[in-house]
Amino acid sequence: MLWNHRKYKKSFEELVQENKQKLLNDKQALEKIEKRLEKRHEFTKTKLA
Repeated sequence: MLWNHRKYKKSFEELVQENKQKLLNDKQALEKIEKRLEKRHEFTKTKLA
């Protein structure tokens, strides 16, 4: 009966939440995201000016 046993599959929402928690706990990743957002913000500011 082993072939009928299926592993539990996570939903997309569960995967997103898990990934979000990992990122929030990773300071380097947070800094990288913040820098990217700052660059994007500066780019849009100069584009609108």
